[in-house]
Amino acid sequence: MSPTELIRIWIEKFNRADIDGLAAMYAEDAVNEQVVVGEPLIGREAIRKLLEVDFSRAEMVCIEERIYECGDTAILQWRDPIGLKGCGFFRFENNEIVHQKGYFDQLTFFQAQGIPIPDRYLDT
Repeated sequence: MSPTELIRIWIEKFNRADIDGLAAMYAEDAVNEQVVVGEPLIGREAIRKLLEVDFSRAEMVCIEERIYECGDTAILQWRDPIGLKGCGFFRFENNEIVHQKGYFDQLTFFQAQGIPIPDRYLDT
């Protein structure tokens, strides 16, 4: 499958909040770097835990705006119905995500979802 096809499958699973299906798309030793999480998550189980936390506290929807593909990598520009926008970089090997890096405004996400803002945002 092409990276674009795999990203579209990822979007379908994301929009169904299919944690098992999403986790299965990652290689056992995949790396997931979300600029809002801090240190990169390493391994499918760590990524699964992040997905469980995120889907338990918020209703999330990913609407494809554009996908760029180059070799084993795809870049997804996305938005959601409440106006949040972001992008994700996905690298694939053997039809599995081996590296993902995502960018979005987590503070806006927390505010829009009614999630309490962590103290670390309030540190000066």
